Amino acid sequence: MGDVAVGARSGHDGEEHRGRPAESAVPAADSAVTSGSDSGAAEDDRVTGEHTTADDQGPGGTPRTPKKPRSFWKELPILIGIALVLALLIKTFLVQAFSIPSDSMQNTLQQGDRVLVDKLTPWFGSEPERGEVVVFHDPGNWLRGEPTPDPNALQTFLSWIGLMPSVEEKDLIKRVIGVGGDTVECNGTGPLKVNGKALNEPYVFPGNTPCSNDDQGGQFKVKVPQGYIWVMGDHRQNSRDSRYNQGEKYHGMVPVKEVVGRAIVKAWPIDRWGTLPVPDTFDQNGLNP
Repeated sequence: MGDVAVGARSGHDGEEHRGRPAESAVPAADSAVTSGSDSGAAEDDRVTGEHTTADDQGPGGTPRTPKKPRSFWKELPILIGIALVLALLIKTFLVQAFSIPSDSMQNTLQQGDRVLVDKLTPWFGSEPERGEVVVFHDPGNWLRGEPTPDPNALQTFLSWIGLMPSVEEKDLIKRVIGVGGDTVECNGTGPLKVNGKALNEPYVFPGNTPCSNDDQGGQFKVKVPQGYIWVMGDHRQNSRDSRYNQGEKYHGMVPVKEVVGRAIVKAWPIDRWGTLPVPDTFDQNGLNP
């Protein structure tokens, strides 16, 4: 549009006002361009006024009221609630801490040790395997005569949500020796055999023999039914395990459904921290029936 205005003005001056300086057309052209620019500026001002506000102003130019942060004391119950829910979920579905109540698993585990038990894999159909250290519910009067713990309300609550080792008096911990279909036997002082294969047992308490030479269950030959396991303590002469419960409901066997999970880590005390792997003797060829 500026170019058209300049051209028209220049032609008219050439015909009717010859000799007049041609520079007089320049202000008209500048005016046309400026007018267009001014119009755009005015339009910009209008848009800005209707649709934008400063960061520190609310609608209509009023000062914006800053939001006050939530009080820590108001958030604290929410955080505690979330932590308790997470702890309960972890204890129910993932891992749980247990305290070792006796010397029956020495020297693998000492009385007072804390272990973490894997509770996740059983949810996916995993069953106990030979050589694993497992925690299980008392399958039938194995703990008769044992002192009953008397935890206070706080210990019971923290145990329930998994923030403290379980105080459940009906749980035991032993090593799996035989699974469904296995034949487990021991004569004299050993060795212990599974499906005719002798086990090399370096985890047995020093000075103990693999079998106990007595008539209370130390000499045995059993066939483990499907859905059950045969368990023994590592402190063979100080463990009331499957051998000495053959007169009970399941004839010394532990139903797989009563297994809480596998102990995978010694978590406390710190100087005894370590994993609980399956000993190599349970991987030998020909052990499966």
